[in-house]
Amino acid sequence: MTSSSVQQARQALGRRLREIRKDAGLTARELAGRADWHESKCSRLENGRTPPSDADVRTYTRLCAAQDQTADLIATARGIEGAYVQWRRMERAGLRRVQQSVAPLFERTRRFRVYQSWVIPGLLQSAAYTRAVLSTVAQLRDVSDSADIDDAVGVRLERQRILHSGDHRFAMLVEEWVLRTVIGDSDTMAGALGHLIAAASLPSVSLGVIPLGRPRGAGWPVESFTMYDDAQVNVELVSAHLTVTQPGEIAEYAKAFAELSANAVYGTEARSLITAAIDALG
Repeated sequence: MTSSSVQQARQALGRRLREIRKDAGLTARELAGRADWHESKCSRLENGRTPPSDADVRTYTRLCAAQDQTADLIATARGIEGAYVQWRRMERAGLRRVQQSVAPLFERTRRFRVYQSWVIPGLLQSAAYTRAVLSTVAQLRDVSDSADIDDAVGVRLERQRILHSGDHRFAMLVEEWVLRTVIGDSDTMAGALGHLIAAASLPSVSLGVIPLGRPRGAGWPVESFTMYDDAQVNVELVSAHLTVTQPGEIAEYAKAFAELSANAVYGTEARSLITAAIDALG
């Protein structure tokens, strides 16, 4: 799953617009002429190459006598564009604001399923490791306010109280190479791995580690993602944040998580891999 999901959704919306036009007995050229558009605009909209604005949708439905569909189409279009958000746009107001923005989602979720192929899951990170991760993010994305980084670290650590409260349950999966990738320095990484062992012992947490060199079967490595109950999936891409809410796509992530889980080791075997990663730091 990548931004192609957004493109597929745009194409589906375009097909709905095409059906509305055809039901009205209009050709694309006729609709463009009546709307005072360039004749290629209908094609771009109906093929998902250009996302429709609210005004575009209103024009379609007005000229096709389908105003009863206007509100639903506008909501659909806004939802598509809101699903794929560039990190730079999210972080424009600072890293602390990004961390705070997910608080309501965390509070209402009961079952978390987290797969990380990049870093230790945020809820299981030590303070120093979190600081190293967010400092790197700040450098990569030109977020230079050190006070904001401090605040963001505080917000993320405060969020970890959810591990100890309520009836939340956390199934966490990490690739072994995450344990071997040094974030910050060796001391930071050693502390983070020790913290991971302690966090994994909590009653609410199930931690699986997918060992290096194990035949993968269907559980291929994919982008990092978090499932919030069966209501939403957040996906971490290099340039953007993808929110998935379509039931069919959520089901695909649930299947991927199950397949990845089948490749993981747990309990004593997982702790052994973490300990080996600590030992490798010297």
